[in-house]
Amino acid sequence: MSSRSPAQGPAAPDPVHRLSRRRLLRHTMAAAGGLLAAGPLSGCVSPASASGASSLSVWDLFQGGDGMLMDEMIEAVSKGAGGAEGFEVDRTILDWGPSYYTKLAMSAAGGRASDVAAMHLSRLAGYAPGGLVDPFDLDLLAEFGVAAEDFTPTVWSRTRHEGTVYAIPLDVHPFIVFYDKEAAEKAGLLTTSGELVAMGSPEALLEAGKALAGTTGEAGILFGHVTDTAQNWRLFAGLYAQTGAEFALPDGGPPKIDVDAAVRVVTLMTRLFDGKTNPNNLDYNGALAAFTSGRGGMAMLGEWELPTLKKSGLDLGAAPFPQVFEEPAVYTDSHSFVLPHQDDPDPARRREAHRYVAEILKQSLTWASAGHIPAYQPVLAEPGYAALDPQSSYADAAEVAVLDPPNWFAGAGSNFQNRMCQPLQSALLGNTTPEKAVRQMVREADTLLRQPDPVA
Repeated sequence: MSSRSPAQGPAAPDPVHRLSRRRLLRHTMAAAGGLLAAGPLSGCVSPASASGASSLSVWDLFQGGDGMLMDEMIEAVSKGAGGAEGFEVDRTILDWGPSYYTKLAMSAAGGRASDVAAMHLSRLAGYAPGGLVDPFDLDLLAEFGVAAEDFTPTVWSRTRHEGTVYAIPLDVHPFIVFYDKEAAEKAGLLTTSGELVAMGSPEALLEAGKALAGTTGEAGILFGHVTDTAQNWRLFAGLYAQTGAEFALPDGGPPKIDVDAAVRVVTLMTRLFDGKTNPNNLDYNGALAAFTSGRGGMAMLGEWELPTLKKSGLDLGAAPFPQVFEEPAVYTDSHSFVLPHQDDPDPARRREAHRYVAEILKQSLTWASAGHIPAYQPVLAEPGYAALDPQSSYADAAEVAVLDPPNWFAGAGSNFQNRMCQPLQSALLGNTTPEKAVRQMVREADTLLRQPDPVA
């Protein structure tokens, strides 16, 4: 991935969020994982920047193709797309990863917060409770044409802390399957309308892998996970959610994890990536290269790889991650907009920040060209989105989105994901059993839960 107050008008912060500079700084250090070694804020721009104090200051982590698309969207709203009043935008692009979240948190503590910033929705639990981000005024957003009803319930439910909305989703970016249409058709895995057939069971997914291997003469399903800090968790979390079992990490512990369901999932993962039909030892780039060169019929990847895959020349298809257990579920995250904490926000600038977020959401058909599912549902109803291939074929993934558990230590780029991935990697490589891998995952989760919540 490039890989984010109900009161009338911008209200003053609630007293529970009035933090001293020292206390807020302590909270930012922990919320960002203590990764202050990532570097100081040199190169970051304050709201009163060189482009003028009237500029709306925006921070994000979108680089490469995503960064170019965001440039296009900002240019459109700056010029007054759709007849709306334009903006003067001062955009600062920071490197994605833990350092981004460190800098975002420290900016709130240091009095240099931007007007708007991008944040993965899965990271909100580490920021909203300690007042590192300020709430949105839903009445203001409604004035600019954006309402809660414009988002899927599964995603919107994660925008709130204690009933108040602190994030507005830009997209949903799911972990899905891409497939070579020619290989899938020869393997008998396409419907008469050319879509991927429903799997419905672990056995069906295993058989699909064998059928694809038969048509490619090499691998069936490709998945890169070795040394990756998130891939195994994405696969596990989506499959685990399909079992319908609870995966909850209550403050103080112990973890509420259904061990039998987790073993069932890890067992399927080891059977699927057996090192024969489907390789079990690929890293992320190795799996991507194998798929684009035709050495596999299907790849389990994030939708953000769509621009790369389109350049391969494959007759490319895509679908939400197949349902193989009892309930539909697809692992996702969401780039969202937040209002970094300001001690005394200017009401006029806060109003413009809300208007900016609303206008950018209305431009998210552009964002969809990179593969992301627009979170703002009216865009999905536009004819232009239906014409996007294969994006429109996996749009339903947003309806059954599953994010990381809402804990301060979880979310995109977190140590939690890394600690979950390590025992899963050992299981896939054959170095441990599914049972032992799950027990280690539970221990790791319990260890994290015993650490005091720095923003409580």
